[in-house]
Amino acid sequence: MSNSEMKALDVSLDSDGENGLDALNSSQSSTSSGSYDRCSSFSRQSIDTIAAAAFKPCDSQSSTKLGPQDFELVRRIGSGDIGTVYLCRLRNQPGSSSPPYAMKVVDNRELAKKKKLGRADAERRILRTLNHPFLPTLYADFDATPHYSCVVMEYCSGGDLHSLRHRLPSLRFPLSSARFYAAEVLLALEYLHMMGIVYRDLKPENVLIRSDGHIMLSDFDLSLQSTASPILEDFHHSSCLPFRCGKSTTGRFVAEPVTARSFSFVGTHEYVAPEVASGRAHGSAVDWWAFGVFLYELLYGRTPFVGSTNESTLRNIIHRPLVFPSSSSPSDSSARDLITGLLAKDPAHRLGSRRGAADVKNHPFFKGLNFALLRSYRAPAIPGLTRSKSCKETESQKPTRFNFF
Repeated sequence: MSNSEMKALDVSLDSDGENGLDALNSSQSSTSSGSYDRCSSFSRQSIDTIAAAAFKPCDSQSSTKLGPQDFELVRRIGSGDIGTVYLCRLRNQPGSSSPPYAMKVVDNRELAKKKKLGRADAERRILRTLNHPFLPTLYADFDATPHYSCVVMEYCSGGDLHSLRHRLPSLRFPLSSARFYAAEVLLALEYLHMMGIVYRDLKPENVLIRSDGHIMLSDFDLSLQSTASPILEDFHHSSCLPFRCGKSTTGRFVAEPVTARSFSFVGTHEYVAPEVASGRAHGSAVDWWAFGVFLYELLYGRTPFVGSTNESTLRNIIHRPLVFPSSSSPSDSSARDLITGLLAKDPAHRLGSRRGAADVKNHPFFKGLNFALLRSYRAPAIPGLTRSKSCKETESQKPTRFNFF
């Protein structure tokens, strides 16, 4: 950025500089240290209330579009392949009255050299269309001279599921917690597919935790945009409502971008589907494969096909059969059945490849879960979530960070 833009954004510290608010320091997370704090002083409700007042719909005739001069950067909180994320605040709301936001800054000149400008543009287009409780809220996007672009989103103070899992003594989630997080991710995927978007980058590092414990899916620069035609099809099931015992027919919402096709090799090696690993065309079924790997990792503490190298991991994905740990208990039989259906190597036989989330939601693993009320559920309490002495000492020396990407 130019000196004037850097001044406008008030970047006066290096990447690890300690210049943020103490209240935020305690609620930061790091992929490496896995710190996690569920008791952030910024509640989801308070952020939404203040943000609604701060970010009013822009009237081109009476309002000035937000730009870099309106924000103060507190510190860097993450960096990735296409940009850097900063914790920021609005300048016109100083002190505790201004909630924190996450600003992703992209260097367009550097991306042009890497031939990745299209990825950043695709992510911005997708963020502008999203409106879902488990997906990011885009508050502003603008350019900063001479060659930067910025997007401002909500800040998630709870870290990510990867760091959270590594804070657990067993390095894996209890069955009920895994079901909760998987259900929220499932609803986010359902919405994306309804919008014709194939996510293609599902992994615990990209599942962020808000201050209330609910999730937010992040990072859409690898996503594939296509089209979907949502339909409501008849669904026959048993019913025992008063005076209506027996078979009942209700509508089932189905939305899947079945025509989406790509030959690009994208994603994280341990999470890519066999059709991607083998260089064949792929579509929305890759998200259901990744969802199966995701659930496997939450429950068993590792991914199912990981090898000693990336090449061996890809070979395992293509050729090795799915095996569950010997420590698996009968209580997670429905989870194993769901994972087995999701990790079918042939995408045509993979659970979710035809009716998408509608088939996955109907699996017995989610029995008794009311998806419509999931946002009002209380997030699970993770047992044994305590900070070690070494982590506390490290955190006192420098602010922790989480990888927003």
